[in-house]
Amino acid sequence: MAASGNDAEPRRVVTSSMIGMAMPDVARWSERVTVVLGQNPGPFTGPGTNTYIVGTGAQRLLLDTGQGIDRYGELLAGALAECGASLDRIVLTHAHPDHIGGVEQVRARHGDLPLRKMPLPASDRGLAVEPLGDGDIVEVEGATLEAVWTPGHASDHLCFVLREEKVLFTGDMVLGAGTTVIPPDGDLGDYLDSLRRLLALDIDRIFPAHGPAIEEPKRKIEEYLAHRALRDEQILAGLRDGVRRTEDLVRRIYTDVPEFLHRAAGVSVESHLRRFAKQGRVAREGEDWVLR
Repeated sequence: MAASGNDAEPRRVVTSSMIGMAMPDVARWSERVTVVLGQNPGPFTGPGTNTYIVGTGAQRLLLDTGQGIDRYGELLAGALAECGASLDRIVLTHAHPDHIGGVEQVRARHGDLPLRKMPLPASDRGLAVEPLGDGDIVEVEGATLEAVWTPGHASDHLCFVLREEKVLFTGDMVLGAGTTVIPPDGDLGDYLDSLRRLLALDIDRIFPAHGPAIEEPKRKIEEYLAHRALRDEQILAGLRDGVRRTEDLVRRIYTDVPEFLHRAAGVSVESHLRRFAKQGRVAREGEDWVLR
């Protein structure tokens, strides 16, 4: 989830407990995967960004890098020492700040590691990227990752199947806590198509970029699709009742959500409205949304 904002604004400190869960800083999730928490909890990141040390040998890859929090650097180094391993490359799901923002920090401590992702020059922070595309394979001792292009949350978004364990690293496509926000540069229609593509994969577990592991992947993906269908109905019902502003739709729909999460909820509502507009079902008039 992109946790962007105006750096000039005062920042509220958000802890994991405020967003309903706490996760360990470092945990072994499987024979081939250790997760290191990015230390960046917030309304858009949940308990923080999961980063993954993948492989079984002396050299392993890092999947996502968090956003550069000092404490994360210490935890990553400790986790690698515990594994008796070093890093030989970085692989990214996408270029949102809480995934790519730690690249410089990791390289400063672990060397000028190659960086692999689907290129998106506008948000790749000027970093040199070794291109990854749909179906490409990334191999490290003990682990084979197959890239799956899943645009919608971001146009450069990749998921990765860990073939040896039938695990899917979903990045921000499917989360262990809450639902994915589609930012203004994303596309909800593409996102729904990508969810349906994931539904067809032969996988046993999901390791998401935020929240705990998911043990029933197909059920979770189906819940995500049903949730979006429900939001469609709720938003259209609000418009039919004369509710025209995004913030008013949020207050009407998200009655069980704390107010400090309403900004994230508003981003989600706007993604549905933009999709309806592309379909010709609604129009924007100034700050208002109206049915056509």
